Amino acid sequence: MLLDKNNALILWFDQLSIEDVPLVGGKNASLGEMYSHLTKRGVKIPNGFAITAHAYRYILERSNLMSKIRDVLKGLDTHDMTNLADRGRKVRELIRHAEFPEDLHREILHAYAELSKQYGPDTDVAVRSSATAEDLPDASFAGQQDTYLNIKGGEQLIDACKKCFASLFTNRAISYRQDKGFDHFSIALSIGVQKMVRSDLASSGVMFSIDTESGFKDVVFITGAYGLGETVVQGAVNPDEFYVHKPTLAKGFRPIISKDIGEKRIKMIYDENGNEQTKTVRVPVLERRRFVINDDEILKLAQWAVIIEDYYTAKRKTETPMDMEWAKDGKTDELFIVQARPETVHAQKDRLVLEKFKLRKAGTVLVEGASVGEKIGAGRAHIIRDVKGINDFKKGEILVTEMTDPDWEPIMKIASAIVTDKGGRTCHAAIISRELGIPCLVGTIDGSEKIKDGQDVTVDCSGGSVGRVYEGILPFDVEKIDLAKMPATKTHIMMNLGNPDQAFELASLPTRGIGLAREEFIINSFIKIHPRALLEFKDIKDAKTRKQIQDLTYGYDDKPAFFVDKLSFGVAKLAAAFYPHKVIVRMSDFKTNEYANLIGGRQFEPVEDNPMIGWRGASRYYDEKYRAAFGLECLAMKKVRDEMGLTNVELMIPFCRTVKEGKQVLAEMAKYGLKQGENGLRVIAMCEIPSNVIMAEEFLEIFDGFSIGSNDLTQLTLGLDRDSALVAGIYDERDDAVKSMIAQVIQVAKKKKKYIGICGQGPSDHEDFAEFLVGLGIESMSLNPDTVIKTTLLVAEKEKQLGIKP
Repeated sequence: MLLDKNNALILWFDQLSIEDVPLVGGKNASLGEMYSHLTKRGVKIPNGFAITAHAYRYILERSNLMSKIRDVLKGLDTHDMTNLADRGRKVRELIRHAEFPEDLHREILHAYAELSKQYGPDTDVAVRSSATAEDLPDASFAGQQDTYLNIKGGEQLIDACKKCFASLFTNRAISYRQDKGFDHFSIALSIGVQKMVRSDLASSGVMFSIDTESGFKDVVFITGAYGLGETVVQGAVNPDEFYVHKPTLAKGFRPIISKDIGEKRIKMIYDENGNEQTKTVRVPVLERRRFVINDDEILKLAQWAVIIEDYYTAKRKTETPMDMEWAKDGKTDELFIVQARPETVHAQKDRLVLEKFKLRKAGTVLVEGASVGEKIGAGRAHIIRDVKGINDFKKGEILVTEMTDPDWEPIMKIASAIVTDKGGRTCHAAIISRELGIPCLVGTIDGSEKIKDGQDVTVDCSGGSVGRVYEGILPFDVEKIDLAKMPATKTHIMMNLGNPDQAFELASLPTRGIGLAREEFIINSFIKIHPRALLEFKDIKDAKTRKQIQDLTYGYDDKPAFFVDKLSFGVAKLAAAFYPHKVIVRMSDFKTNEYANLIGGRQFEPVEDNPMIGWRGASRYYDEKYRAAFGLECLAMKKVRDEMGLTNVELMIPFCRTVKEGKQVLAEMAKYGLKQGENGLRVIAMCEIPSNVIMAEEFLEIFDGFSIGSNDLTQLTLGLDRDSALVAGIYDERDDAVKSMIAQVIQVAKKKKKYIGICGQGPSDHEDFAEFLVGLGIESMSLNPDTVIKTTLLVAEKEKQLGIKP
């Protein structure tokens, strides 16, 4: 007999497809689609069944609830919180006290018995709401209705189903529908009953097949914490975060390009002996300092994310990034996908229009956290510690609280920014703020303590992954750039970039890659420790320094491995953002005084009178006092290229004074497996010393090209200290002597058919200097990010004047 889906009260996952959203809601339809089609591709999904939207309407009809609910909602004012709360409570009570028709009651218990045959008597299930209009392209209803975990036995199941049906009329759901223009009865509720994954004994989290902040599509972003996944979704914990690069994952590499450990202070587990199904407990410190999943598991989840995204993209015939929930079973160590839905924020974003927010001036920093939204918001801080206090919140204020859940949504949509103590970048506050298009700072730890109620503040999320709350209302600018109108140029426009946290956002600018990726930023910001202090940790005498190193490298018995991992992650994030365009990574170019400022550095660095022209760059790499530290840099670069597959990384040697020195450095690199030409590796040199220009032919015999460092070349050509204010007026890259040097080296490089670019400050600062370089036929200009658009237009115009075709 053919199944009549439209009138079915129960439908199993293997009977469902994505076309069944009107029958079982987006969540259940998606689970059914994946269970039917993706389990055969290796994606593991726990079995279950849906109580249909028809069943919900059947209950309303048999209990005459529809007219009663309409009566309660007459004259509803969603902006009057007391009015909304009172009416919502009355509607929920009506549904909670309604009796299920006998045939529906019987079918639910029969289906549960069948599921228990598969998984064991009185099997534990998750009972999740699935609204028939959730996950529309321009609206996400997901998370507005209730979920109940660790439900066992028929009685608990029926009670949980009543609560789920009632949750279609929570205050936040009523408000959301009203404001979006949905009729309350045009949306029905289905319920998914799914075998629980025992992640209470392991871990769980959320992942996206896209970067949630920038919309960058070539990564999978995974978050995770211990226990059941509600703590991650709600934002009750600051989770671990991982990024995996999709293009090189597809080629068989292991491209985990970023791993950040979260605090994970609490976890939700089964309440085996209490009166509730679940309870929240503290996580021991030793566990908190470990990642919740290993590298193999990270890669497996990323592979599943790609399979799911590719499947939905083909099914919908449009690019469909996905938002998924995963769980690890602590009994079997198996991974599962327990939910998946289309991502609804960046899927709607016009990627050809770039909107850039920028503070005109900084101020006093009150607190920092993980930034969401890449925007800036300012207003009066309103601290609310309990959802009961939302009635006093005014439009345009900054919401400051511990964490949010869907009950807070009525005021979140009128806030100019949101700041929370807890949560990661996939928590409730983060997800809703993205949808609303407002900046949000999560995981500040103590933001609600350091920010004063009623204080004027500015929330800045425009500068990468770390956002800040400043004291006072600060001025800022918003620039809109139409990338579709950017002209093509023959001169390759590249970017100077050292901060990995800005890479995904800036990758949308029209460039051919990164012409200068500085290791110094990564070492300073993410490693902080002198490499020799890690290599020779046992010899560190100062107790304070030892403790600092121990704290930063917790979990690393092999201290040098910490340096290799952190440096490789930073470089990999830059390389992944611009893949397959080249990313030229300059090996470390700290001066001795800068190295000394790293943790433990003073024990290993000499004091020089003029570090600017002292022991720096190439001269360190083969020196007995530093060569082992340089080896760590080489191992990090090899990991990025060979293990992660990011062979678009090219390496650059700074401050190489002689050809002999260049050969010594190349030989040192080869010891660590970085052999020029092997696996397409190119090694170029900075051209920043007059000897580089004078001996250009000889240097280009051993290197694959030059990148002109006009800052140091100007300093050394004119014989001045660019750090000295006394001679600052003489410093100018446009001096004829400097220009003569630049013209000479470009001519030699072109004759020898070697790469020639510039990564110095000159073309970013001076339009006439950029025009001068175009006239010489330079291959590439690497610019500061804020000058890319302006200089591209300038270069295009100059090329047009000279008759140079793109």
